[in-house]
Amino acid sequence: MEYLHRMIDNQFNLLMDAFGAVLIVGPKGCGKTTSAKQKAGSVIEFQDEEKRENYLMLAENRPSRLLQGKKPVLFDEWQDAPKIWGTIRKDVDDSGETGQYILTGSTSQTVETPHTGTLRIARLKMYPMSLYESGESNGRISLMELFNNKEVDDQRWESSLSVDDLIFAICRGGWPRAVVNQKPASKLVVAKTLFAQTVQTDVSNVDKVKRNPLRAEAILRSYARNICQLTEMKNIYRDAKTETNMAESVFFDYVEALQKLYVLEDVDAWSPSIRSKTSIRSSKKKNFVDPSLAVAALGVGPDYFDKDYKTLGFLFESLVVRDLRIYSSEHGGRISYYRDRYGLEADVVLHLEDGRYALIEVKLGQGEIEEGARHLLQIEELIKEYNKKEDQIPLRLPDLKIVVTGTQYGYKRPDGVYVAPIGCLKD
Repeated sequence: MEYLHRMIDNQFNLLMDAFGAVLIVGPKGCGKTTSAKQKAGSVIEFQDEEKRENYLMLAENRPSRLLQGKKPVLFDEWQDAPKIWGTIRKDVDDSGETGQYILTGSTSQTVETPHTGTLRIARLKMYPMSLYESGESNGRISLMELFNNKEVDDQRWESSLSVDDLIFAICRGGWPRAVVNQKPASKLVVAKTLFAQTVQTDVSNVDKVKRNPLRAEAILRSYARNICQLTEMKNIYRDAKTETNMAESVFFDYVEALQKLYVLEDVDAWSPSIRSKTSIRSSKKKNFVDPSLAVAALGVGPDYFDKDYKTLGFLFESLVVRDLRIYSSEHGGRISYYRDRYGLEADVVLHLEDGRYALIEVKLGQGEIEEGARHLLQIEELIKEYNKKEDQIPLRLPDLKIVVTGTQYGYKRPDGVYVAPIGCLKD
């Protein structure tokens, strides 16, 4: 099967050139091992049942023996053999060579190691595939080119993705196995299977604590009902508790386990000084690493969204957040949101590591674009007004204002706001 290029490949190569080892983390099924194998000289897979017992015995008693393969050596699901970490760190120190080892892991569980690996083992996070990586976005709008080049006023872009296409992509998710499968039903079943494995097995295996699948499922279903909304955790708890009784401490234990599995990934608030602290919302926006897991939690499919356009809008926002995380990752992108009690909002605030940032609204349909653009311009105006009063330490004005849509056409409006179909975006 032909390897599908991933956005992290360039970052991966850079880190391998700079450090002795690279740890790739991310949810199960997102393609970590496949990408790592493209660069690996040899592979140790701790979940290979035929070799697992021997590998684990060596890792416990003679871990240096496992380092003797052709470099770089890939250790897949390394956390099953935690002594490997310290052995790699020491070997990197002793040899001084870069690009010697690759580690992958599907959990962020705390593993007892003698050293953090700082400046020896670099960390790289991987997500499921974006629409550009899966070949569904034509990539005619480069996010970074918008940041770098303002001379695109006369340009128009066209997406080939219909609303039905977007609904299917949301339900299928960015899982590589789902993307390459041929039949629609086989594409859709991947996210359902990942969801089932998460609640039945992974939520207990993540830290070897037995957990009830029904409780995990109830929590994820409540999260899905509140995806991309500012619902407080106490309300998620109350909602999940109506399905299966649990103490509040148990609820938060399950949420932490699901976060360690990279299944849940909330969006933080951006709190500039343009309003009083009490008027700016500061709670986290609930989200999944991929919207397909929310669809699986709800137990619905593409046909359901013919009659529930509101939920579709929230899931579309989750899809956009996923893709923007991926497209900006090489430039240190950080995702947050802005909302105040006056109804002013930016669904996404995208900060780059060099200080530049974009205010972004997410609107599925054509009729919502005007409102989205107005919100972005009003936030920019608030920043300008703030800077008039605080000229000693002014806030940076947004470098970009974008309405990301599920519509066909993209363009730059006379007011400077870009309209960018998700089916045209890339890094």
